[in-house]
Amino acid sequence: MTDDAPRRPTPFNRALCAMVTPFTETGDLDTAAAQELADRLVSEGCEGLVLSGTTGESPTTTDAEKARLVRAVREAVGDRATIVAGVGTPDTRHTITLARQAQQAGADGLLVVSPYYSRPPQDALEHHFRTVADATDLPVMLYDIPTRTGTRIEPATMIRLADHPRIVAVKDCAYDLLSTQQVMAATDLAYYTGCDEYVLPLYALGGAGYVSTVANVAPAAFRAIIDAHDDANPTEATHRQRLTIPLTTLMMHAGLPGTVTAKSLLGYPVREPLRPADARTVAALRAAHATLIDATARQ
Repeated sequence: MTDDAPRRPTPFNRALCAMVTPFTETGDLDTAAAQELADRLVSEGCEGLVLSGTTGESPTTTDAEKARLVRAVREAVGDRATIVAGVGTPDTRHTITLARQAQQAGADGLLVVSPYYSRPPQDALEHHFRTVADATDLPVMLYDIPTRTGTRIEPATMIRLADHPRIVAVKDCAYDLLSTQQVMAATDLAYYTGCDEYVLPLYALGGAGYVSTVANVAPAAFRAIIDAHDDANPTEATHRQRLTIPLTTLMMHAGLPGTVTAKSLLGYPVREPLRPADARTVAALRAAHATLIDATARQ
């Protein structure tokens, strides 16, 4: 992409939420709550929903639950939003099974994380992604989150993978903005930040948008950031990004997983081994959340 080129395509739209997976008090998948949440998120500004990712507690949901979730959310949102299904596992064969299942359930795309625990070398990692991308007709978003998987998708590997016709996007949680820019300069991959504090920085550099955890509880606040940027109002975009910092800090950088903090605000149980936040943490989260929602409404 040249310096004067228009913004690159956004294959899954711009404003995506890494949606939590609602459970009942007895620990079962709550499809009715998932439909209600999905409908609200889309109504309040989300253009896409990423299901069964890190925030969606994918390691502790079954294959059948993942498929039911996609079908339920598709029924709730129709064609108002894209649905990207998380299908990544440590096992290539299992990942292919989940990818095909997601396509049959109605997903628009696949989120494929690096195989975790086994820490494959880069040639094996590249083969894994290509094999999964060959298994369905759906476009693929690579998920680079080395702090959880133990394996970085190195920039050179990312650049090679960009030649696959169905590998079209990256959810970037590598915290390496230099490498991100290098890959963006060398490829047409659509980059989505998975780090809420990078929504404006990456978008301003030509990123496609975001996959936000904090958007579970403040979708309009994050949508306002990129809308202001698209309206050629960088001062307002910066202001909007700064409004989100206190809540993002408490939800994503205070020692608890974003799944726990998001569900603490939404009132959904987590699945073990995760545990709910304590009362003091919940009170702080609620205060920061109320402040952000009030500030967003007053702008």
